[in-house]
Amino acid sequence: MKYVIIIPDGCADEAQSELEGKTPLAAAKTPTMDAIATAGVVGVANHTPENLPAGSSVANMSLLGYDPQVNYTGRAPIEAAAQGIELAEEDWCIRCNLVTVQDQIMNSFTAGHISSDEAKSLLATAQENVEDDRLEFIPGVSYRNLLMYRPGKGKEAAPFSNDTRATPPHDLSDKTVENDFPRGPGSDFLVQLMHKSAQWFADHPVNAQRTADGKLPATNVWLWGLGKKPSLASFESIHGVKGAMITAVDLLRGLAFLVGWDRIEVPGATGYTDTDYAAKGRYAIEALGKYDLVCVHVEAPDEASHEGDLGKKIKALEEIDTHIVAPVWEKLKSLGEDYRILVTPDHPTYISTKTHTHGNVPFTICGKDITPDDANSYNEDVCAKSGLEKLPGDTLMKYFIGK
Repeated sequence: MKYVIIIPDGCADEAQSELEGKTPLAAAKTPTMDAIATAGVVGVANHTPENLPAGSSVANMSLLGYDPQVNYTGRAPIEAAAQGIELAEEDWCIRCNLVTVQDQIMNSFTAGHISSDEAKSLLATAQENVEDDRLEFIPGVSYRNLLMYRPGKGKEAAPFSNDTRATPPHDLSDKTVENDFPRGPGSDFLVQLMHKSAQWFADHPVNAQRTADGKLPATNVWLWGLGKKPSLASFESIHGVKGAMITAVDLLRGLAFLVGWDRIEVPGATGYTDTDYAAKGRYAIEALGKYDLVCVHVEAPDEASHEGDLGKKIKALEEIDTHIVAPVWEKLKSLGEDYRILVTPDHPTYISTKTHTHGNVPFTICGKDITPDDANSYNEDVCAKSGLEKLPGDTLMKYFIGK
């Protein structure tokens, strides 16, 4: 039995007046997703419990079949796992975005999609200036970086707790940040670092060059998503299925590592709307020869939503359908063995608010022992009318695997 999961991150949305009341998913030309819905079933699931952040870390953990109420410790530790960073029990990992804040407004939560080399240079300066040997800035990809707080075994514990709250910068696009700095235990420590970074970066050569080139500078770090070491049972031990992940973002790489999946790196996969969709499709097809389950995660719809760009979101969905869903499904059908394919986002990301939100997401599944329902298209409205019971998010995987 072969299994494929395709995750168009953040594609679920609300009706748009510009689209005559359709959602981006309903307006996009996605004939293959519609064909899967026709050949199988549709439904909705909720991967974002109200008491947890409505983001990809919680949602994708749930989508992969792990109850976030039990297993979620924070976003940053999952991304640390992607880089092979070992956390001691007393360590805390903190997500460290490079951002552009001007006149107290979050102009860009990506610092204008700063390059990885530029980010590395800025964080090297931060490390040189920080006066605390418990702290380590760790460069990642572009604006997505980490900060480690290692108090040392037997020494004074970190000041943070599960009650420490910090707002994701992508929730603040074009909004004031004045009332959204970290709050709770240890927050003063984080806020002080954020303010100091603005001083360290003010005259940095990277920012001088970016400004001269007409690009946004990285004004400071934004600290959020903190947590301690997570521990997840292997996916294979639960479902008896060997899996692999194709993604361009560290969050999904980290989840894959934690559940025991291999990670397949695809040249040209950027984690943005300019990603090489066709390459992802080709690598997924190749991986089917080696793995029982292949998961393809595509960040592009979510990034378009954060930018409030309706056209980009629709185009991303159409590219996913054409270059990933279509060829992968055709390959599955040609293998001559049983299969199932699942298409589902992790969480909604609204164009109107440019941010993640709680709520149901649509899914469609077809393949072995899936009796077709009456649906003939794949979108939020059709899936909401499904005869299937609305699934708690972490139970969708068990339904999909069918064991």
